[in-house]
Amino acid sequence: MGEIRLVVGLGNPGREYGTSRHNIGFRVVDKLAADAGARWQTKSKFEADIAEAQLGGRAVLLAKPLTFMNASGSACAALLHWHKFEPEQMLVIVDDADLDVGRLRLREKGSAGGHRGLLSIAQCAGSEQYPRLRIGIGRPEPGRAADGLVGFVLGRFRDDERPQVDEAVARAAQAVESAVARGVAAAMNEFNG
Repeated sequence: MGEIRLVVGLGNPGREYGTSRHNIGFRVVDKLAADAGARWQTKSKFEADIAEAQLGGRAVLLAKPLTFMNASGSACAALLHWHKFEPEQMLVIVDDADLDVGRLRLREKGSAGGHRGLLSIAQCAGSEQYPRLRIGIGRPEPGRAADGLVGFVLGRFRDDERPQVDEAVARAAQAVESAVARGVAAAMNEFNG
């Protein structure tokens, strides 16, 4: 497993999506950038906002693809290619409706599991051999989501969920720093609860 050089948070660009469940990946990289004093710059050649940060004593590139979630792979592939990183040097942070709100699951590799953002990355990067940190966003209560799962993930967290979500974002940022500093396997042991 190569050391992590690129950390990508997935989400959708635009203010209307800023606080949606789907954008929790953006929230984590925003926290990492803020904590590191790193500044975001829009780079059209990558179709992404990027920031250079020091995490766990190492130089890491943070990225937020501006392609919309389901086309995240084009930005990730461009970043990997330009910087000559291998897919296993990229850690992707993504929402997961199959995990309870706030639960973290860090993996060294895996399938897309039906997540279109991860599917796009696997197709464009030509590999599923990259680490990912899934953050639970929960599922709609039966009969409560008139517009189904899509409407649910594009919706906002309930007021009673926000403390859990804020804590999950902070823990996810710690998990990323741990993965960068000590490796994904060590971070998995610490943060997969």
